[in-house]
Amino acid sequence: MSKRISIFGYGTTTKALAKHIKNAVFYDDNCTEPYGGVNNSFVRPAVEFNPDNSDLEITSPGIPPSNALIKRAKNLISEYDYFADVMNLKVWISGTNGKTTTTQMLHHLLADKGAVAGGNIGTPLGKLSSDAPIWILETSSFTMHYTKYAKPNIYILLPLSPDHLSWHGSMQDYVNDKLKPLSMMSAQDTAIVPQAYKNTPTQAKLISYKDAQDLAKTFAIASEKIKFQAAFLTDALLAMAVDKLLFDRVDYEKINTFTLDPHRQEELLDSQGRLWVNDTKATNLDATIAAVKRYESSFIHLILGGDDKGVDLNELFAFLQDKKLHIYTIGTNKTKLLQLAQNYNIPCSRCKNLQEAIFDIDTQLKKDEVALLSPAAASLDEFSSYAERGNLFKNTVQNL
Repeated sequence: MSKRISIFGYGTTTKALAKHIKNAVFYDDNCTEPYGGVNNSFVRPAVEFNPDNSDLEITSPGIPPSNALIKRAKNLISEYDYFADVMNLKVWISGTNGKTTTTQMLHHLLADKGAVAGGNIGTPLGKLSSDAPIWILETSSFTMHYTKYAKPNIYILLPLSPDHLSWHGSMQDYVNDKLKPLSMMSAQDTAIVPQAYKNTPTQAKLISYKDAQDLAKTFAIASEKIKFQAAFLTDALLAMAVDKLLFDRVDYEKINTFTLDPHRQEELLDSQGRLWVNDTKATNLDATIAAVKRYESSFIHLILGGDDKGVDLNELFAFLQDKKLHIYTIGTNKTKLLQLAQNYNIPCSRCKNLQEAIFDIDTQLKKDEVALLSPAAASLDEFSSYAERGNLFKNTVQNL
């Protein structure tokens, strides 16, 4: 008799499972009345889930451990676990910032080898070809929290800083989930991790790095031949490191043809030739610190604010304290940010919204200065996405 499989959450990731699971049954918190779903599946209200009528549960990674479905499940696995038996080489890429860019860069380098990319960046595993020789997967801490059996052959971990703490419960729990794959890997596997985690128990070959220069030295890659700077240089070096591990090649020409996604340190000039930078994707303090480091040789007009998800921002303000900058606060935490700026004696203006911040900066910005939107906060307090926030920033600047 076939297993009775229950799927938690009816979203992009889980919908793809219906292609592989006959008569799949979804349980979703947003469902109030049962209805038919994709590929002859069924969608039911979450309250109808009965663990006694289920042999296996697969959850959407975004559902938190506190959810009633998770608490009632008896045989819970992740999407990654369901596809653990696909016989190909798997590269998992994780971290707080840069995992999307690193995944895209590695896919760019390995496309000629038939590699496909997916996971957290938009293509769920259920839509990836099982015939592809390599899966490059951007892997979230949410997914790893629920994963029990699947493991990567190569694991790339970028630096960690506080993020999603309300979901995980604490910074240590967040770090533990990020390090979880190391405990599951074998002696034939390889992990590249920040130096802070070099002593993590694992059977895998563990390679640690301090910074971009350390990575370049370890893998004998000439970083000066790579066009990317700051955090993007680290992303490029990690992608090139995997290419070298797998195929013993270092392709500077190919990595330099990679085009960055919009909304990450995206530079634009206004009608007066002044530099504005759209870094709306910087939704946590570590990303904002990286952006400020890139432009710190100039005076920075820095736009901060949004939904900071309860993260302690003192580390960010301690870093900003000795920089040449003026802060413009927006979003639901604007008052909190203003108070922090006062505590650290940093010049700061409280703005009604993003457009008002741009207009204020417009009256002050000089040609040798930089206007930087790097919010250190999510956008959902006032926007539908970080992209909407970034597009408003760009459109407003272009119309100055």
